[in-house]
Amino acid sequence: MAYLSVNVDFVAVIRQQRKTDEPDPVFAAGIIEMAGAHGITAHLREDRRHIQDRDIRLLREVVRLPFNLEMAAADEILRIASEILPDQVTLVPEKREEVTTEGGLDVFSARGKIASALGLLRDRGIKTSLFIDPDIRQIEASREIGSHCVELHTGEYANTQRPEERRTRLDEIRRGAEYAAEIGLEVHAGHGLTYRNIAPLARIGEIEGFYIGHSIMARAVYVGLDRAVRDMVHLINNH
Repeated sequence: MAYLSVNVDFVAVIRQQRKTDEPDPVFAAGIIEMAGAHGITAHLREDRRHIQDRDIRLLREVVRLPFNLEMAAADEILRIASEILPDQVTLVPEKREEVTTEGGLDVFSARGKIASALGLLRDRGIKTSLFIDPDIRQIEASREIGSHCVELHTGEYANTQRPEERRTRLDEIRRGAEYAAEIGLEVHAGHGLTYRNIAPLARIGEIEGFYIGHSIMARAVYVGLDRAVRDMVHLINNH
């Protein structure tokens, strides 16, 4: 059975629009936990556009579910991760001008810097994951530099409106997941996943975890956060 880790960044996005104290991503994490999710994710960006340092520290203290910290391999953020000790760190690419993460890490080309970050995190006992495109070369490079997991970028699959291209992207993800599992990596998936497109991915047995934020928070506007989380857990487990 695959698990669901819910990203609370979008709760902080609303809060930061007014620079106030609500809605609180830590409070949201409590509702998400009670609704049956299996983990909490938050992305501490270098520009602090949504999640703040205080959020990360409180989430680490309060959340009983596995806490996954998304971050760039930047010295400042690595220091914070080394202090708060999340259960898992997922290294992601980061650009100041992007609205959201646009693609996977190029582990093959930047293996030296990424390997250094992974080593620091492993020395602190933190499980590591790399957010990459479902490309064999990137998967092999991730294994070679010692990552525990890979999170396959599903944005190309999620964003296309053409059925033929969607099938092609789904096949790429399936092949990537199969290969990653074959060489000993734990396989996760995330980016752009919704209630409408999750089922085909949930049928890929090698994918052990799904990381979803925006779609759940969007649905929560209409039905509430508890119901939105329960609905996604149901779709993942009953595909």
